[in-house]
Amino acid sequence: MIREIRFYKNYFINFYSKQNNKVQEKIEFVLTLIKQVDRIPEKFFKYLKSTTGLYEIRVEYQSNIYRIFCFFDEGNLIILLNSFQKKTRKTPKREIELAEKLKKEYFKEKEAENE
Repeated sequence: MIREIRFYKNYFINFYSKQNNKVQEKIEFVLTLIKQVDRIPEKFFKYLKSTTGLYEIRVEYQSNIYRIFCFFDEGNLIILLNSFQKKTRKTPKREIELAEKLKKEYFKEKEAENE
């Protein structure tokens, strides 16, 4: 099973481009794993129960933790949303709210394109 990964607008790209080479390499490693592995370990990819269909891609490098919000569209298509460096144990509520807002925006735009 191969999954396809796309970015919604520039949220992920802006975050990614600000990271150093080692962090970028680790992000790429995790994204490649998500594309190719049938059952992705929760260490790298977790469903957020308190949300409406959001997942978080989990990247750890040295003592830093990074999160990339995403969701599935059309089966094996994963759409990447906002990303951030996690500095506390709990995921910031505003980041989750932003991801949910972007997901709604994505589907509204997709619906408008199909009309």
